Amino acid sequence: QVQLLESGGGLVQAGGSLRLSCAASGRAFADYAMGWIRQAPGKEREIVASISAGGGSSYYADSVKGRFTISRDNAKNMVYLQMNSLKPEDTAVYYCAAALLIPRDPEGYMWWGQGTQVTVSS
Repeated sequence: QVQLLESGGGLVQAGGSLRLSCAASGRAFADYAMGWIRQAPGKEREIVASISAGGGSSYYADSVKGRFTISRDNAKNMVYLQMNSLKPEDTAVYYCAAALLIPRDPEGYMWWGQGTQVTVSS
């Protein structure tokens, strides 16, 4: 089992950048695929980005390709989401989550953090 704690959210103007961090505790962090999932008010949860356990494979939603980058540091039990060229439609609560394999749907993630709010003003 793994416990997750996000940080780095906040208010930013359109075109700006934010870096989200997720600290993991528990055993065998390097065994888990990790992901960032967001949920905006009135919308379904969306997998923004995922990364494999070893970091060699990653996945991005079409809406963030070329703007967001997911990375991980297994030595530090950390996963990051660098978000550039932010748009108002990126406004959401962003969750860090873990799974044994990269899932196709948000429901496939087994362990979740509490989330961090990202607000992009126009």
